Amino acid sequence: MTTATLTATSLLARRDPPVQAICIGASAGGVEALLALLPGLRAGYRLPIVVVLHLPDDRESVLAEVFQHHMALDVREARDKEPVSCGTVYFAPPGYHLLVEQDHSFSLSCDPAVNHSRPSIDLLFTSAADAWGSGLAALLLTGANEDGAEGLRAAARAGGLTAVQAPAEARVSTMPEAALRLHPSHAQFTLAEIHQLLQDLERRHA
Repeated sequence: MTTATLTATSLLARRDPPVQAICIGASAGGVEALLALLPGLRAGYRLPIVVVLHLPDDRESVLAEVFQHHMALDVREARDKEPVSCGTVYFAPPGYHLLVEQDHSFSLSCDPAVNHSRPSIDLLFTSAADAWGSGLAALLLTGANEDGAEGLRAAARAGGLTAVQAPAEARVSTMPEAALRLHPSHAQFTLAEIHQLLQDLERRHA
């Protein structure tokens, strides 16, 4: 356990509102981290999972195809104006910011990079916090810059569940450490604990 008195189970025991959506952000080392988290989620998983992973914006992404090969859930690249559906894993397309609107649909933006990143984890987390409030779970994994720190704090302030990958385990600890400096109360979990959290969140989904 990464935090002396906190486990995924005890974190959920302190929360009344069920989580309605999960957002995950990652950068360097993120593919390997996500492959430890997402495969193994059962067919029929009832929550949407929205992922921003920093990628070069000058090439086509094959993330959806790669992860679909390993997963029972539907995996796809998010499309502009598409409603967010339960039981689906969405990846942000390269070169576009991915945001969630108030009606729980996606919008894509070509606005300038945030923290040198497009798609921006901060923009996804902040827009998702506005859309789902306390119904959001936002998880920040390994990465080499500070993208996601502001967005994770926004999710916490909206009453959402927030956690980072334990910096000691992360391939690159810059991203989770930046989030903890900005908001030290985020939970810290290993990938194995985050995988368990994803399962527990779905079981509590109303």
